[in-house]
Amino acid sequence: EENGEGPRHQAGARPVPAQGDGPDRAGLSASSQDSWFKSLFVRKVDPRKDAHSNLLAKKEENNLYKIQFHNVKPECLESYNQLCEGMLPKIHADPQYSCELVGTWNTWYGEQDQAVHLWRYRGGYPALTDVMNKLKQNKEFLDYRKERGKMLLARRNQLLLEFSFWNEPLPRPGPSIYELRTYQLRPGTMIEWGNYWARAIEFRQHNHEAVGGFFSQIGSLYMVHHLWAYKDLQSREDTRNAAWQHEGWDEVVYYTVPLIQHMESRIMIPTRASPLK
Repeated sequence: EENGEGPRHQAGARPVPAQGDGPDRAGLSASSQDSWFKSLFVRKVDPRKDAHSNLLAKKEENNLYKIQFHNVKPECLESYNQLCEGMLPKIHADPQYSCELVGTWNTWYGEQDQAVHLWRYRGGYPALTDVMNKLKQNKEFLDYRKERGKMLLARRNQLLLEFSFWNEPLPRPGPSIYELRTYQLRPGTMIEWGNYWARAIEFRQHNHEAVGGFFSQIGSLYMVHHLWAYKDLQSREDTRNAAWQHEGWDEVVYYTVPLIQHMESRIMIPTRASPLK
């Protein structure tokens, strides 16, 4: 179902979030309970004549993103960081490469001894191809890759587009911690997710914590990444709790939770080379 929209929730009365995501359902009225059951079982399919990437992505800029996850041998993490600090900023600063290093981090809480890199390619797939071809001719980069390979246990990447309603991630001063929340959605629900979050993002921009929102195009599909910035873990807790004070946030949580197959949270620390500090 790469093209078109999958099943959508039937709209009903304004709900109360399911248990574990907000107030308990025990206090729901009969009409609200009926709406809650309908949200689980009553669904419809709206025909679409365009790919969800065209419906959800920004039109004014042809940006493509690549996110890389590198699992590093524990004893090599510091050496790995130093190696990346010597190479990645050079690619970022060289005008012959149509790409920008958005951020580079080490995972603090989540999968340990992991590095995460986020790149932006201004010009889409042609820019990505051009950069890859040029790097194949760059001896310093090839030596870097060879040395890097000795330090890794596993690596994977995805190509992403950014949601039209999110901020473009731009360099910011720190110090900050970053949370990468990753959602594996049920196939066919990306449009529905986007419709709800186009409204929900308004509740999460008051403290400038919203950094970027992306959805996968190549790699693991129907995957969404939300990137947030906080001063510290307590600030994260306070900011997330404050969202529940805004009317409509509970409804967003209520309707989007059933779309998720799996979710993961990483707390990440920027490395010295990261433009996002």
